Formats: sequence, C-alpha cells, structure tokens
Amino acid sequence: MQSRLGLAAAIAFSLSPALAGDAFAQGRQRPSQVPQQGQAAPPPKQEKNFPIDAAWTAIQFNGKPINDRRITLKVDSNLRGTGFSGCNTFSATAYPLRQQGFAVGPVAVTKRACDKGVMDFERSFLLALRSVRQWDLVEGRLVLKTGNGEIRFDRGI
Repeated sequence: MQSRLGLAAAIAFSLSPALAGDAFAQGRQRPSQVPQQGQAAPPPKQEKNFPIDAAWTAIQFNGKPINDRRITLKVDSNLRGTGFSGCNTFSATAYPLRQQGFAVGPVAVTKRACDKGVMDFERSFLLALRSVRQWDLVEGRLVLKTGNGEIRFDRGI
C-alpha cells in the first residue's frame, strides 16, 4: 500500500508543473507585454457616430457585387431600420451600439412573392442583416459586419 502511495506521490510531483500550468498559461502577462513606465499607452480609438437618417444602397454582399438587385437600408432617428430587400420591404428595430456595435431586432417583411432566385437572395440578405454585430464607415461607405461576412452600402439617393 505504501509503495502505491509513494508511486502516486512521485508521479504527482513530477507532473506538478504541467498540472499547475505555468504563469503565462494562466492568463498572466509575459514580462515583455507589461507596459513599462514612461511608455505611452496607445491612443484610444475615436468613436464614430452612426449615420442616422441616411439612405444606403447595398453594393456588396459577402464579397460579391450586387448589380442586379436594388437593396436599401435606412435607420431613422427612432432607431427603426427600413428598406427594400429585393422583393419586399422590411422594417426592424436597429440599434447602433457603443464601440461600433450594432443590433437588429426581429424583422417584419411584406408578403409579396417573387422569382425563387430573388426570394432566396432576399432570405439570405435578411438573415445576414439580423445577424449584424458591428458597423463601420470605410471611405464613405457603410459596412455591416456579420459572423459570416459583411454587407457594404453606398449612399443612396
């Protein structure tokens, strides 16, 4: 019995560094990552303002140009996102959040029927719109970022 305990203690002692994990694996900063005194911290990123009441026309969906459809979006001062999704008009709550976050509530859509290809694209677009988590303005264009890609918009008329 004592030899089994001795063997178990020896194994535990030899594995203790691996079981405990080193300080770096436990989330502590490496000495080279700790800000040194006298070093300036990076400047904070300037917060952008979401363009409320601006009309947008989609030009790119997940890296592919949208040439054959007119997809629009406008977020008004009541935080209501409205637009045309290829076949139907839609409406949803659309919240620009801090740090360029974005949240879209449940989407209400009119019930017009169109060709299967148009309806499939519309469904994909609305699902992507519902999953938007971030927004950005890049070279005057609105970029809505989803978990799987992004939707790019140009200013509409």
